[in-house]
Amino acid sequence: QVQLVDSGGTLVQPGESLRLSCVASRSIFSFSVMGWYRQAPGKERDLVARMSLGGSLNYADSVQGRFTISRDSAKTTLYLQMNSLKPEDTAVYYCNAIYLGHSYWGQGTQVTVSS
Repeated sequence: QVQLVDSGGTLVQPGESLRLSCVASRSIFSFSVMGWYRQAPGKERDLVARMSLGGSLNYADSVQGRFTISRDSAKTTLYLQMNSLKPEDTAVYYCNAIYLGHSYWGQGTQVTVSS
């Protein structure tokens, strides 16, 4: 069984930065892929960024150059550094991990960008 705990979401103003964290219940090197997704009200859950076990990165076009995904193996933690936040980044952000072919999700953390 895999557990993922998301945190770090809050209310920020446009242009500010925020870092999300996802703590896993096992080594992050157990997962073939880890990533962040987001879901805005009335919309589908979309990929934000993901990292493969080998370190390959993928970003949504809308966040390229502003967001950075990273991992800390010692802390079994996945991060999402979000800079230059925009109102359209407002959503619930979910951590995701693929383990032995199964997909696991964190509980989500709310990010609101508003003046």
